[in-house]
Amino acid sequence: MSEMDAGVGSMLLQPVPQRENIGARQYGAYPSQLIFKRAVDIVVSFGALLVLSPFFMIIALAIKFTSPGPVLFRQVRWGLDQRTFEVLKFRSMRVEECDRSGVAQTVENDPRLTLIGSWFRKSNIDELPQLFNVLMGDMSLVGPRCHPVGMLACGKPYEELVSNYHQRHKMRPGITGLAQVRGLRGPTVQGSKARQRIACDLYYIQHFSLWLDVKIIACTIKNELFGGTGF
Repeated sequence: MSEMDAGVGSMLLQPVPQRENIGARQYGAYPSQLIFKRAVDIVVSFGALLVLSPFFMIIALAIKFTSPGPVLFRQVRWGLDQRTFEVLKFRSMRVEECDRSGVAQTVENDPRLTLIGSWFRKSNIDELPQLFNVLMGDMSLVGPRCHPVGMLACGKPYEELVSNYHQRHKMRPGITGLAQVRGLRGPTVQGSKARQRIACDLYYIQHFSLWLDVKIIACTIKNELFGGTGF
């Protein structure tokens, strides 16, 4: 086992507390690392957008040829300090079926998906335009996943299900995060799973480090290389 694998196993796979009274550090308590984190976000997102621009054009043409409507899907989501922003995604659903509110969560074999939309979701290609959100400062490469405003879990608003829900917004939301590499994604139909997601987000904020970001990115790449798990 490599040093990277050992580090990932010790940090990413250890139990995360399930209690709701997990405290979260205030954003800005470690300014030097946060400044470097933002610098990495800018450099990596800008470089990735340059490299992927031809691929983005191919994806845009594929969307246009298979489904009428805009290439990008926009949705209002929670950001840093509970400010809202419009997240960008490649459109994977028919225009008339797109849910800008985010209340109707996507499920496996969702009938709203376009011909190539299910592949976008499975491979997480629909998330790539969020690199623009990272470059603009709305998001980070790593952080708690941004939730739509009014998102439900078990039929209840997250704020009702988890009392300290908004503590997860003490850091910029990420394209990937600790909850995602632990497999906590998809529809939240169980209260325990929803609470565990928030617990992972707060754990990440409490234990934030650049090294932890590196390990989460490494796990994300590994997961995607062996088959995407989105839908």
